[in-house]
Amino acid sequence: MSEQNKSPETEQPEAESPDTETGEETRLKSRTHLLPEENTVRVRNVIKRYEMGKVTVDALRGINLEVRRGEYISIMGPSGSGKSTLFNMIGGLDKPTEGRVYIDEVDIAQLDAYELAWLRCRKIGYIFQSFNLIPVMTALENITLPMIFAGKTPDESIQKAIELLSLVGLGDRIQHKPLELSGGQQQRVAIARALANDPAIVLADEPTGNLDTHTGLEIINLLRRLNEENGVTIITATHDTKMLDVSDRIFHVEDGRVVKIETRDEINLQVGKLDGLEVG
Repeated sequence: MSEQNKSPETEQPEAESPDTETGEETRLKSRTHLLPEENTVRVRNVIKRYEMGKVTVDALRGINLEVRRGEYISIMGPSGSGKSTLFNMIGGLDKPTEGRVYIDEVDIAQLDAYELAWLRCRKIGYIFQSFNLIPVMTALENITLPMIFAGKTPDESIQKAIELLSLVGLGDRIQHKPLELSGGQQQRVAIARALANDPAIVLADEPTGNLDTHTGLEIINLLRRLNEENGVTIITATHDTKMLDVSDRIFHVEDGRVVKIETRDEINLQVGKLDGLEVG
């Protein structure tokens, strides 16, 4: 059996220093033949069913999509459309009933629990609507925590956390705890935390949902700046129409299916139209 096709269960993990490649990293990198390099995410014929007693709920009904490296994508749809389920699939928080989800060239269905945790820690950054910061920790400590989990030294983690807080405009708030920060500042800390381990993608679940209009716009512009200047691939699940102006493409989800994909230019062409007809 070739090295490339070895099952993870047949290899014995070895103790590694934080600066050396781990066994999990080696195994995940061995699967890079699964996707072209330009794709960060590929979803193929994904079906997700939930058994609710005697009732079967089809949350996703054959989703297909690709996200190219460095894109800014918005997933939009009404409540119950399957938007959150699709988001969880891309984030490795759930596995499909049928089909395949590839994250940065790795088929997550083939990963065991330990490998999946490794991938979520190092390849995916999460931004939540409710921030999900640890209240007893400072902004600095909230950001260093995922880096410690990833095996970085305390000194490395602190230095990078300071750099990230400066990047999001909070260099003078590193010792503040969440309750000492405004909602917009807490979301900036959450964005810095999402970038801690240099993820392949950042998933933002309603990142402006708990913010006022002005602060929400600041967060949208910050995400776009990070996307453009740092090449971070960003995927948002949102109802905020202001997100459309910064998105490269918008995936519209209804009844568990992607019913329409639009580019930003196509969205702009619809300004001044209602149901496809010119108005005003």
